[in-house]
Amino acid sequence: MADSWATPRGERGQRRAGGPAGPGADLHLDLPRGGGTGVRAALIRALRDAVRTGRLAPGTRLPSSRSLAADLGIARNTVADAYGELVAEGWLTARQGSGTRVARRVVPPEPAPPRSPPLAASRPAYDLRPGSPDVSAFPRSAWLSAARRALTAAPNDAFDYGRPAGRPELRRVLADYLARARGVRAAPERIVICAGFVQGLALLSRVRAKAGHREVAVESYGLDIHWNVLRGAGLRTVPLPVDRQGARTAELDRLPETRTVLLTPAHQFPTGVPLVADRRAAVVDWASRVGGLVLEDDYDGEFRYDRQPVGALQGLDPEHVVYLGTASKSLAPALRLAWMVVPDHLMDDLLAVKGTGEWQSGALDQLTLAEFIDSGAYDRHVRGMRMRYRRRRDQLVAALAERAPEVRITGIAAGLHAVLELPPGTEWSVVRGAAWQGLALEGLARYRYREAERPDEPGPGGQPDALVFAYGAPPEHAFPGALEALCRVLP
Repeated sequence: MADSWATPRGERGQRRAGGPAGPGADLHLDLPRGGGTGVRAALIRALRDAVRTGRLAPGTRLPSSRSLAADLGIARNTVADAYGELVAEGWLTARQGSGTRVARRVVPPEPAPPRSPPLAASRPAYDLRPGSPDVSAFPRSAWLSAARRALTAAPNDAFDYGRPAGRPELRRVLADYLARARGVRAAPERIVICAGFVQGLALLSRVRAKAGHREVAVESYGLDIHWNVLRGAGLRTVPLPVDRQGARTAELDRLPETRTVLLTPAHQFPTGVPLVADRRAAVVDWASRVGGLVLEDDYDGEFRYDRQPVGALQGLDPEHVVYLGTASKSLAPALRLAWMVVPDHLMDDLLAVKGTGEWQSGALDQLTLAEFIDSGAYDRHVRGMRMRYRRRRDQLVAALAERAPEVRITGIAAGLHAVLELPPGTEWSVVRGAAWQGLALEGLARYRYREAERPDEPGPGGQPDALVFAYGAPPEHAFPGALEALCRVLP
């Protein structure tokens, strides 16, 4: 390897006011001797390392391609190509009259596997990955008032170990609320309280495994943590294709070993499409014919903007659908409160599994949520958050129409995130560029079932390129900045 010093001629020692070293900064680059095809890659690697380690500070102006090529003894086109690649990746910027400079970004990331593009080494300025609501909006005062009332009225047995099904006060209130707001058909005796959706899924997985039903169909786009929970219970997962009308439920008839399916019918995650009426009818018909079970994940069922809410699938067939809901999106994940509405024939087996370990949610939190719902505070909070999220959704749509009109936005009628469809072949580079802007973003590929044998949407390169943008996650004051940063990285 040859140690080469590259210094722009006639500019040594100059500095720009208020900024890092100016165009006279020396560049110590490690390049192979003799040139050849590896020089371009080596130059790109050396410049990345210089930025990553801080030797080239943000804003530093680099030598012109002609000057650097002469100092290194390589072709000018090699330097120009290397600069162009690093500009495309977000390491450098190039503007007419300003030259090529190190991008003014957060500390750059280390390379990462293709599945999860790199984030900045420091904490991202905006975390726009789906999974959480705006937790800064948690209704602290109203929750505290409900907690005081609940604690005052709590019976003595609330301070004991509790029962596997959960507090009767919460189960009664939930039965009324779910019937009114989500069209769920449930008596309190059929509701089981659990510590989050994942715990509920784990319990149901164990019940299905004990019953000998060891194959589960899952949507071909979803969360791998859910698939891993199923597999951890000894179940096999098989993908059910998803298109713009939701999961292709008719294809369940082609899976003779499958007796369980996990769906997000009201708002498919992450594509955002609802399951259309004929496919809803098809899946409950399948479950009835084969003695199957549908696990309905209604993770953000309260947040609908442009249409009437899509009712719960469970209402069509309560004996073959398990409804799973949670307070994680409507209130906060930290509460660890979720609920299942379970068919009669599963209750004994489910409670037997739940009673074998520490599967209980805190009784006082259950009583507080019961009071919070019963007092009307929950409805008021959900209505307020629905208005807030809809306003952000509208701001996102307007910003994209003005600044990125080629980007198509889908899945916006409901939920806390949107899908931004990108030009083919750009998803990885946009997510990587977002990391440079301090944005934690996920591409749609992150949520695709890895063993799927075919793309769900035909097109160049197979699966569509897209971003999953969680507009519900940032605090209210941070959303304008997050939206501005997003627009800077879109093609």
